[in-house]
Amino acid sequence: MFQASASFFDRLMRRYTPDPFLLALLLTLTLFVMGITFTSASTKDMVLYWGDGFWNLTSFTLQMVMILVGGYVVALAPPVNRVLCTVAKCVKTPGQAIVVVTLGALTASVINWGLGLVVGGLLCREIIKTVPAANFRLMVASAYSGFLVWHGGISASIPLVIATPGNFSEKLIGHTIPVSQTLLSPFNLVAVIGLFILLPITNWFMGKNAISQEKVHIEDATEQQKTTTPSTFSYPADLLENSRLVSIVAALMGFSYIAFRIADKKFTFDLNDLNFIFLFLAILLHGHPRSFIDAISEAAKRVGPILLQFPFYAGIMGMMTSSKLAEMISSAFVKIATPETFPLLAFYSAGLVNLFVPSGGGQWAVQAPIMVDAAKDLGVSLPQTAMAVAWGDAWTNMLQPFWALPLLAIAGLNLRDIMGYCVTILVVSGAFLSVLFLIL
Repeated sequence: MFQASASFFDRLMRRYTPDPFLLALLLTLTLFVMGITFTSASTKDMVLYWGDGFWNLTSFTLQMVMILVGGYVVALAPPVNRVLCTVAKCVKTPGQAIVVVTLGALTASVINWGLGLVVGGLLCREIIKTVPAANFRLMVASAYSGFLVWHGGISASIPLVIATPGNFSEKLIGHTIPVSQTLLSPFNLVAVIGLFILLPITNWFMGKNAISQEKVHIEDATEQQKTTTPSTFSYPADLLENSRLVSIVAALMGFSYIAFRIADKKFTFDLNDLNFIFLFLAILLHGHPRSFIDAISEAAKRVGPILLQFPFYAGIMGMMTSSKLAEMISSAFVKIATPETFPLLAFYSAGLVNLFVPSGGGQWAVQAPIMVDAAKDLGVSLPQTAMAVAWGDAWTNMLQPFWALPLLAIAGLNLRDIMGYCVTILVVSGAFLSVLFLIL
């Protein structure tokens, strides 16, 4: 069943899925028309909302670029590359390839969502070299499926926000909510563990008995680096570029900063911390600056799609929030909710809003005023309400290419190559989470 549905969606999506940039433009146009039609915003208003929001994700775009560059450069470092190669050599069959990639991405995403995207893509690149018969497109989709659990892991933005004193939603809720009631709640633990079981099985069944007929060429960037590293040093500049001491001193400076922040209890392992660690870890692991610089040049080739598309999504978010469309969508679900169905409908509403506002923290800022008040009126648990929004945000990422861009850049694929498999994953995971919301 899984293989048949995956094949159907794969054929459909490969034919009709546009390039992610064109999809961003289509979403922009769709939201523009919706704003004029369903809200009091005029044409001029919607244009201004779009333009005013266009550069609101500038710093976040740089963070995403650094996640891709930093993670990729770490993976190109000889010690890490050897570990990835060792793992890849343990994989013998296409089915094992799918399961290993899925579990690797799931595990990394629970730790940090950015780490999950990078690890998943790099595992795919290495494993396909040792198991060329594996379905590479399904492997990459399986890696992306691991991203489903990020909002149930330790880097989850909504649970961390509402646990932070002074956060913007504290006045709405009346107090902070500790992670023991959200991330460590029975519902969240069951959801995460369930997906750790369900997703590898689903992905394995999609690829059962299916052998890829498409040849995949993966550039061996590590070999390219070896050929660009000089064996003799004629000038002082060559000595510096190939000096391990320079790399050690730089890495020592970086990790000392992290150690001091941990000692001062200011370390949060947020996106900036992850990028900082990746950067200085890469400097250390490459051994000398020349190797690190060459790896940066290789990684930088892959950041174009992110630089191009993220401003357009920022404009979409500007229209969605300023026109009150997000509030309207949330309110429509709330109006038909009962105490028993409210968490499920909150989950669905968040999933719909996420297609246009692909940011967990940003989505909570939009939906919190409506969801918190409704939960109080219906007598529904506020921690469960927050987790419903969080899981809805994570769920429809399987349809939203915003977060797939770093992974696709590492793998060297297009969105249409994985979208058919992602639709199947969306349906299966949505059914599982829906049942959980009704039962728990």
